[in-house]
Amino acid sequence: MSSATKLHSSLFHPTLRKLQCQGVSIDTHNLMYPVFLVEDDEAVQNIPSMPGVARYGLNKLLAHLEPLVGKGLQSILLFGVIEKMPKDATGTTADCSTNPVIRALPQLKAAFPQLLIACDVCLCPYTDHGHCGVLTSDGIIDNEPSIKRIAEIALAYARAGANIVAPSDMMDNRIAAIKQMLRDNNLENRCSVLSYSVKFASGFYGPFRDAAKSAPAFGDRKCYQLPPGSKGIAKRAAKRDVEEGADMLMVKPGMAYLDIVKQVKDDYPEMPLFIYQVSGEYSMLLNAAEIGAFDLKTVLWEVLVGMRRAGADCIITYFTPVLLDWLKE
Repeated sequence: MSSATKLHSSLFHPTLRKLQCQGVSIDTHNLMYPVFLVEDDEAVQNIPSMPGVARYGLNKLLAHLEPLVGKGLQSILLFGVIEKMPKDATGTTADCSTNPVIRALPQLKAAFPQLLIACDVCLCPYTDHGHCGVLTSDGIIDNEPSIKRIAEIALAYARAGANIVAPSDMMDNRIAAIKQMLRDNNLENRCSVLSYSVKFASGFYGPFRDAAKSAPAFGDRKCYQLPPGSKGIAKRAAKRDVEEGADMLMVKPGMAYLDIVKQVKDDYPEMPLFIYQVSGEYSMLLNAAEIGAFDLKTVLWEVLVGMRRAGADCIITYFTPVLLDWLKE
């Protein structure tokens, strides 16, 4: 019998086992921490559907991030959440001077000059209808005015100091519109575009919509987010965004779509690839551990290693604070 059929001789020692796990290491630069920012600078609002996660006002966010940066936090993804500011059909408050994200960016940059700051770009938290684009009179996505607004919001974030703008709206051709807007304003080399290229219409988003107060007022988002069973249109979505000039790509959600992560990475190995471990995945793992179904640390590392093995370069996860502690052990 050939020695090539024997495996145990490669597995009997811990270091030998580590050598079998190529390209799946997880360090601080492989993690991005998503955070919710509200208007009240002194607020801390716990999110019941996401235990351990809160919405923060600017002053509380600065205090929350300080020890995490000290532990090696490399990047964050900012989501603005408004409660008192008005919402309207075109998301006017998304890029106004009093928007919480735009107010926060200069102070975050001053406090943490080495921190990579990404800003989610979408209309849904700021529109009265809760959809991710501008609607026609009969409630259908109107793509051209939608991408114009998305590009305007991205420009406002870039001007305020964002290192990355991350459009999550899933409108057609918004990457080209954003890139052109940044180019026209001499910001293309100062602000990257991380595209939510392959974003599925998923049931895993439930807790997030509670956290971001962004659930649609009517209907759903299945006409612009991707069907869960699709592969071909996922391939087309990534191709479109690469051709339009995206600097980085993303697959969202994570665990149920690792085949798509591999597909995108195989197609575009030169592109940094992000995966979003979304709110439902976070709550599912946390709650299962709470009832004793498994050990959180063991299973979470297994999940994250699986994401890296599939091809993800960076994992966006609400578990980042605890992971920073574990990486120090």
